[in-house]
Amino acid sequence: MAIWLTKKLFILPLFLSSFCLLYFPRKIGLTLFSTSLVAFFSLWTSYLFAKQVLTFEEGSELARKIAEAIKEGSAGFLRVQLKTITRFSFICALLIFFAYFARNSPRDSSLTNFQVASVTFFCFLTGAACSAAVGYLGMCMSVRANSRVAFCAGKSYELGLTICLRSGAVTALLVVAFCLLGIIFLYSILYLILPISYERVPFLLVGYGFGASFVALFAQLGGGIYTKAADVGADIIGKIEKDIPEDDPRNPATIADLVGDNVGDCAGRGSDLFESIAAEIISAMILGGVLAQRTNIESGMGFILFPLGLHASDLIVSTIGILSIQTRKSSSFPDVEAHPNKLAVGEHESPFSTLFRGYKISLILAGVSIIILSRLFLYTSDAPDAWWHFALCGIIGLLCSVAFIKITQYYTDSEYEPVKLIAESSTSGHGTNVIVGLSIGMISVGLFCIVICIALVLTYRLGQDSGLYDRVSNGPTGGLFGTAIATMGMLSTAVYILAMDMFGPIADNAGGIVEMAGMKGTCREVTDQLDSVGNTTKAITKGYAIGSAALASFLLFSAFLDEIRDYTGRIFETIDLSIPEVFVSGFFGSIVVYVFSGYTMKAVGIAAQAVVAEVRRQVSSCPKILSGEEAPDYQACVAIVTKEALRQMIAPGAIAVFSPIVVGFTFRFLYPYDVDPLLPSKCVASFLMFATSSGVLMSLFLSIGGGAFDNAKKYIETGVLGGKGSDTHKAAVTGDTVGDPMKDTAGPSLHIFIKLIATVSLVLGPTFVRN
Repeated sequence: MAIWLTKKLFILPLFLSSFCLLYFPRKIGLTLFSTSLVAFFSLWTSYLFAKQVLTFEEGSELARKIAEAIKEGSAGFLRVQLKTITRFSFICALLIFFAYFARNSPRDSSLTNFQVASVTFFCFLTGAACSAAVGYLGMCMSVRANSRVAFCAGKSYELGLTICLRSGAVTALLVVAFCLLGIIFLYSILYLILPISYERVPFLLVGYGFGASFVALFAQLGGGIYTKAADVGADIIGKIEKDIPEDDPRNPATIADLVGDNVGDCAGRGSDLFESIAAEIISAMILGGVLAQRTNIESGMGFILFPLGLHASDLIVSTIGILSIQTRKSSSFPDVEAHPNKLAVGEHESPFSTLFRGYKISLILAGVSIIILSRLFLYTSDAPDAWWHFALCGIIGLLCSVAFIKITQYYTDSEYEPVKLIAESSTSGHGTNVIVGLSIGMISVGLFCIVICIALVLTYRLGQDSGLYDRVSNGPTGGLFGTAIATMGMLSTAVYILAMDMFGPIADNAGGIVEMAGMKGTCREVTDQLDSVGNTTKAITKGYAIGSAALASFLLFSAFLDEIRDYTGRIFETIDLSIPEVFVSGFFGSIVVYVFSGYTMKAVGIAAQAVVAEVRRQVSSCPKILSGEEAPDYQACVAIVTKEALRQMIAPGAIAVFSPIVVGFTFRFLYPYDVDPLLPSKCVASFLMFATSSGVLMSLFLSIGGGAFDNAKKYIETGVLGGKGSDTHKAAVTGDTVGDPMKDTAGPSLHIFIKLIATVSLVLGPTFVRN
C-alpha cells in the first residue's frame, strides 16, 4: 500500500514543477521548479529503497506470523488513533475559521476576514493531513521491514545493517519531500490567486505548521503512551517477576511491546520531525519576508525561498550519505580468515561508527551546500557581505547538530562514564539506580543549554553585522534571520538523522521476531548489536530534535511579535516583566510545562497498570503459558493498551492547545484593568518565553536521563556486573521502567508542545488584541 501510494504521488511534484516554471516569475519559478523536482527524485529514491527491502524474504512461517500480528496491531491502533485525531482536527480547524472570521480586520490588509479564515482553515487541514500521512507511511514501512531485517541478519551483519538503515531512509525521505511539496503547493496557490505581495504569503502558511504540530503532538502522545505502557508492563512481569528474557513468546505483552515500537517510534517520530521542519521553514520564510520588506533590498525573494532550497539539498546530501554506508573490519580482528569460527558481528566495527561515518559525509556536503546556496539566494548588492555572514550562521547551526549528537552520545552510550555509573549504582539496589540516573539526566542539561545559548548569540550578532539596515530606523537588522539560518543549518541533514532514528525501532522489532521465532545462528547477536546502537541513535535524535526545537521556538516567538506589530501598527519588541500580569503569565507558562509532563507520565503509569493486571491474570489463570505449552492471548494486551493510550492522550493534548488561548483571551475579555490594548499579547509573549525555556530544560532532562537508564540496563545485559537475571539487572530494569516514559513519551511530546504553543499563538495572535 505504501509503495503504491508513493508511486501514485509522483504525479504531484511533476505537476508542481511544470506549473511553477510556466506561471511564476523566472527566479521564483526556477526555485520552486528545482525544489519540487528534487522532491520528486526523493520520492522515487524512497520507492527504490522500499522495493529493495521488500525483495528479501520474511524468514520462517512462524516469523511471518509474528510479523503479521505486529502489522495488524500497529495498523489497528493507527486507524483508531487517526479517526480520533481527524475529529479533533476538524473541530480545531472550525474554531480557527470562526476566530479569524470574527476578528477585527488588520489595519492595511487587502484580504477580507473570510478570505484569511478560509486560507488558514485549508492550510491547517493540509498540514494535518500531510503529518498524518507520513506517520502512517512510516509505520507501513517499518512493519514490513522488521521480519526482513531479521532474515538478513541471519545472512550477514553487513546486509542486516544496510537493509535496516535503508528501511528507515524510506520514511525519512518521505517526511522531508512531503513537507516541501505541501509548502510549495500552498505558496504557489496563494501567491497566484490572492492579491498580496510575495513577502506576505508566508504569514498565511502558519496554519500549515499548526496542523502539522497538532497531529504530531497527538500522534506522539498516543504512540508514546502505547509503546511505553506495553514496554513497562512487559518488563515488570517478564524481567522482574518471572525471570524470562525480553521478547520471550511466553510473555502476553510481547506483541503489544513490539507494536509500540512502530506506532510510537516510527509513526510518532515521523510526524514529529515533519512538524519540526514545517515550523522551521515557515517561520524562516516569515522572517525572510519581514527582512525583505524592512530593508527594501533588491533581491528579497531569495530570503524567502532559501529555506526551500536548503531542505531540497538535505534530500540530496543525506541520500548520498545513506548510499555511502559500508561496514569495515574491526581492528581487533586483523585476520578474519584466522578466526573462521568468530561470529559475524565481532569481525566488524560498531554499527554506530559505520552510521556516523555516513553522517560525516552528509555533514560535509551539507556545509558546502549552505555556502553555495547562501551565495545564490542571499547575495544582494545593497549588502555584498551579507551572504557569507548568513553562511557562517548556517555552519554554526551545522556544528551545533554535531555538538548535540556528541553530548547525547556521551550521556547515553555505554562506552562512556555516565551510563557505567548508573549501571554500577544498580549493584546496591533499585533506589540508588533511580537516584543516580535522575542526577545524570539533570547534569546533561548543562552542556546542551550552553551550546544553544552560544549559538543564539553568535548567529544573532552575525546577522546584525551583515550590513543590512532597516529603512525606517536606519539601524542594523538581520539578527533574527541569522538565527533562522542556524536552525536551518541544524536541520540540513534531517533526512539522515531520521533514518538513523528509524533504524532503532526496526532493529528492536527484528530482535523481537528472532527471539519469538527461535531463529538460530548469529541472528540474535546481530540484531542485539543493531538494537543497542538503535537506542543510542534514538537518544541522539531526541537531543537533536530538542536543540532544533529550542531555536525554532525562538523563531516562532519572533514571528509572533512581527505578526502583532504588522496587525496593529504598534511597536512590539520588548516584554516588560515588571508588569504583574505579564510576569504571572510567564509563571503560568512554566507551570504548564510541569503539568503537561506530569499528565504524560501519569498516562503511561495508568496504561501500564492495566497491562500488568492483564498479564498477571493470564499467567495465574493458565500456568501452561510459562511452561511454553500454551500460547498467551497477545491480542488482549494489544486491545487494552490501544484503549488506554487513546483515552489518556486527550488531557495533555488539550493542555497544549488551549493554554495559550486561555492566557490570551483571559486578559482580553475578563481582566478589568486593561489600559493597554497590547497587554493580552504581551502576556502571551511572556507565557511563551517562560514555557519555552522551562520546556527545553525539562525535555532534555527527560529524554537524556531516560536514554541513560535504558542503556545502563543494556550494558548489564552484555554480561557485566552479574548479567541478565541478577539482582543488579533487576535494579537496572526498575530504572529502565522509570526512564521509558521519560525518554519516549514525556520528553518527545514536550518538545512538540513548546513548538505547538508558539504556533497556536502565532496563528491566533491577532485575535488576542483588544479593540
